[in-house]
Amino acid sequence: MAVIRPFQAYRPNKGLEDKIAALPYDVYNREEACAAVKGNPLSFLNIDRAETQFDESVDTYADEVYEKAHELLWGMIEKGEFVQEDKPVYYIYELTMEGRVQTGIVACASVDDYQNQVIKKHENTRADKELDRIRHVETCKAQTGPIFLAYRANDVLKEIIQRTKQEQALYDFTTEDNITHCVWCISGEEDVRAIENAFAKIGQIYIADGHHRCASAVKVGLKKREENPDYTGAEEFNYFLSVLFADEELMIMDYNRVVKDLNGLTEADFMTRVSEIFELVKTDKVCTKPSAKGEVAMLVGDTWYLLKIKEAYKNEHPVDGLDVAILQNHVLAPILGIGDPKTDKRIDFVGGIRGMEELERRVRTDCAVAFAMYPTSIQELFAVADAGLLMPPKSTWFEPKLRSGLFIHTIDSHE
Repeated sequence: MAVIRPFQAYRPNKGLEDKIAALPYDVYNREEACAAVKGNPLSFLNIDRAETQFDESVDTYADEVYEKAHELLWGMIEKGEFVQEDKPVYYIYELTMEGRVQTGIVACASVDDYQNQVIKKHENTRADKELDRIRHVETCKAQTGPIFLAYRANDVLKEIIQRTKQEQALYDFTTEDNITHCVWCISGEEDVRAIENAFAKIGQIYIADGHHRCASAVKVGLKKREENPDYTGAEEFNYFLSVLFADEELMIMDYNRVVKDLNGLTEADFMTRVSEIFELVKTDKVCTKPSAKGEVAMLVGDTWYLLKIKEAYKNEHPVDGLDVAILQNHVLAPILGIGDPKTDKRIDFVGGIRGMEELERRVRTDCAVAFAMYPTSIQELFAVADAGLLMPPKSTWFEPKLRSGLFIHTIDSHE
């Protein structure tokens, strides 16, 4: 059963939360990160992407970059820009985007639960991306970006969340992307105990977003265990910073594909091959978004088509039956020659938050074809994880993104 415990967080001093809170480190490239922190000295991105404090001659992964992150974090703590709770607590973190509300519980999840697959993954991770966050956590002695976890809705947790949200919020601010963020603190012993006990009865927790942050936090924890063979299991390095959301509140957006060329095929030959797998409905220059599982919208030239998967190609397998897998296995690989979408430079991925207009722009400028997907469901994600399987790359896009810098979990004493 899941061990989800309260923690003694560092958090922004009241009044600074809107200046400190920042989008996750991995939504930016270096140039974008440098632009984002310009004129924003309190932005947590300065810490999450400390290469922004150096000119381009300094490598993103140089030792001094991680040392600068440590210096900035603990400097802000020493100046009182972050304050620490006087005891372990939970938080409620509510995000509102275009009128849709999702509310999570901020807590620490267990390294052992990840190891024992109580916390389940649905993606592979890359060693180079893990190493960056491992070094960041080790050098800062803190976890700074929460892992986005999901669980099946629970009545006890729902009641506590709804009741807590009737109280005065600790933080309430709206970011530049029009996402409203509200935070409440749960410190009462009865509610703290009830939350811990409710999670203890939940058998599966799922990583929704943040696989690299999660794997990195776990590896740091395991390394600390080796360095401290007399560890008891209660030490903070045995746990990692998380926000847990009920499945019924989550929205997964489409994660779309654009391909540079037609792999040497004429447009007519390409269309013939695609029509073997899908029924094609020409929608001319009017974009019709997929409205159900089994549908894909495709743009070739200046013409949109609505594709419907033929019965023979449908599949009940948790992975092979996903729309993104059917497209990969029957179109991208055999027709367009995209064997490994993780490494092939001819394919790119466009998050649904950027809209269909971005797909049209890419086909006008540097791509030959775009595919707009129907979003993978949270139930499909759970089914893949429960089967111990992995989704194809770029299967899910979660919005809104959790902000970094609102909650810091220290794993070691500061020296």
